[in-house]
Amino acid sequence: MELGNISKPTYGPGPEAPGSSTPGLVTMAHGFLRLVQPKPLPIELRSLQGTSVLLLSFFLSQLLFYELGFLICAATGLLFIILVPLAGCCFCCWRC
Repeated sequence: MELGNISKPTYGPGPEAPGSSTPGLVTMAHGFLRLVQPKPLPIELRSLQGTSVLLLSFFLSQLLFYELGFLICAATGLLFIILVPLAGCCFCCWRC
């Protein structure tokens, strides 16, 4: 095994993502994530050490606003999980 020059290493290209057999689905998933959460996490929300309760509640409200897209998607999903079986049960039980 050859180590090469340790004091001045030469670096090759970085690791590449493995090829996908479904590039359409990968593109669609990345598009959805960019739609739901377009901005990166703000720097001030990354560390919350040594903060007071008032600042902590402000940071929590900012974090919930940051995650608003995912919260809306989760609420819509739960609504469909509850309403679709209920509507199916109503159509099956009380068909005209």
